Amino acid sequence: MKELAFVASHRRPKPPTRTRVSVLTALATAAVALSSQSAMAAPDKPSKDEVKSKVDALYEESEQATEKFNGGKERQDQLEKEISQLQDRVARGQDELNSLRNTLGSMATAQYRGGGLDQSVLLLLSDDPDGYLDKASTLQQLSGKQVEAISKIQAKQRSLAQQRQEATGKLADLEAVRKELAEKKSAAQAKLADAQALLNTLTADERSQLKSDAAKDGQAAANAAGGGAKGGAVKGSGRAGAALAAAITQKGDSYHMGDTGPDSWDCSGLTQWAYGQAGVDISRTTYTQANDGTRIGMSELQPGDLVFFYSDLHHVGLYAGNGQVFHASNPTGGVRYEAMKNMPFQFGVRVG
Repeated sequence: MKELAFVASHRRPKPPTRTRVSVLTALATAAVALSSQSAMAAPDKPSKDEVKSKVDALYEESEQATEKFNGGKERQDQLEKEISQLQDRVARGQDELNSLRNTLGSMATAQYRGGGLDQSVLLLLSDDPDGYLDKASTLQQLSGKQVEAISKIQAKQRSLAQQRQEATGKLADLEAVRKELAEKKSAAQAKLADAQALLNTLTADERSQLKSDAAKDGQAAANAAGGGAKGGAVKGSGRAGAALAAAITQKGDSYHMGDTGPDSWDCSGLTQWAYGQAGVDISRTTYTQANDGTRIGMSELQPGDLVFFYSDLHHVGLYAGNGQVFHASNPTGGVRYEAMKNMPFQFGVRVG
């Protein structure tokens, strides 16, 4: 019995079945796959500072598209105004043409009652008299008053044709501008959406910290500019000073592409409004505001001068003194003070 027990204790274990091997292999493969997928799906999360850097870059790209959108919008408004004026002129011209034809008709009626209507006049009163207006033989058969009336009709018809052609051309331009506007708006909104998606990768505390940092930076810039703890008006002279004082009343408002107030602004919308409050009309976009006065360097800046940033001039603000700018910054910072060293300064513009 002991010998049998000994033999039994040394029997080889039963080899695994084919089914068991398949199950074990499948489990091992799945574990490796899940581990690999987990590693691929969970890359290192970007830090708060890395997210801020990427978001700031997207804000810049959005602002570039926004300023181009603003330029297109200004062009659209101008075209709509010109088309409306042309259409009014065409309508008035048509009324004048109808009046001239009525005058000629009265002459023809009088001539008919006096002994018959000349066939040339009948032709001129037809629906298509143009072919006869240039025929000297026809005009020679008319009285002096009739010749004068017909000449006026001819001139008016030519003028109306030219105005209608001009209006048609402007309508085509308007359609092209509207298409461009849609593209620029879409591009700006896409960049803002990408920025928001990046911000959403942060925790609520991290997003709150970014806003807090922006507020602290703004207050430090306000203090440096001489705005004091409450961000009060910075002293400035003349209309530039008045424009800066007006802009500062909007401190804390939000940034939004294409807006010109009263509660949200983009950068050039704020500067245009501020100078308007000082009684000075300047243009709408950064690209045109850069030519609304005399260009000056950093050392010549005075409070209220326009200051432009980035090589393509897609951002503008108002010089606030002591190396600070007051501007509509971006969707995170809103309307605030900021140190000019944070952005690549190009030049200032003193509005006359």
